[in-house]
Amino acid sequence: MKELVEIIAKALVDKPDEVVVSEHEDSSAIVVELKVAQSDMGKVIGKQGRIAKALRTVVKAASSKETKKVIVDILDTPRE
Repeated sequence: MKELVEIIAKALVDKPDEVVVSEHEDSSAIVVELKVAQSDMGKVIGKQGRIAKALRTVVKAASSKETKKVIVDILDTPRE
């Protein structure tokens, strides 16, 4: 799932080199964390969260054969 989120995020943003995707697993879910540049945050979230919701929907569909739930977290990076 990490690769899928990374490909989609890099296609959306202006600074694809600043996209960082990490994945960790706990007992009930796989958590995919997405970090992008502060200036690209709006592009990943979209108006009223539509892009973020679509990204989560695509990941959910792709992970339907997984036994665990996949959660996509979009992390806010602090401004410098």
